[in-house]
Amino acid sequence: MEMTVTFRHLEPSDALKNYAMEKVSRIEKYLSNITEVHIILTHEKLVNTAEVIVHANRAKITAREKHKDNMYASIDLMVDKLERQVKKQKDKITSHKEHRKALHNIFSAEQMEGSRDQNIVRTETIAIKSMSLDSALEQIGQNNEEFFVFKNSATNNVNVLYRRRDGGFGLIEPENA
Repeated sequence: MEMTVTFRHLEPSDALKNYAMEKVSRIEKYLSNITEVHIILTHEKLVNTAEVIVHANRAKITAREKHKDNMYASIDLMVDKLERQVKKQKDKITSHKEHRKALHNIFSAEQMEGSRDQNIVRTETIAIKSMSLDSALEQIGQNNEEFFVFKNSATNNVNVLYRRRDGGFGLIEPENA
């Protein structure tokens, strides 16, 4: 993480610089891919302003706070505001990841148990045979079934071959097995 501190209309001091860098570095525990942090400390018309710009996870997070009395107070206020924004950004990232997982797991076992009596009309247990796609096409043609489940010998994945309304056949292959 590259961190820079800029002083505007203010005498640069190592104590102020180290304090600001130490306070802002606390956000590393929330975001892992922080590439750049720029801290701007300004003193104009008896008002101390602390501003930070953080580049992380393809996002730009900014926070700015003002305080009349001293710069340390404005840094503290700015860091509090920054932490709230960083936590919110992290929540967005984690909730988005959970959403992607939910696409692959549509129903949990508890949901299926509760709805089994209402929606599922018939259950059937089948033995999955390992065969080529050509053999599966012959098998579905002989049985006049709507679909045929088999283990594809070429890919070693379970596939579903189904009859389309236009008379052709469709093949469902798992993306990641």
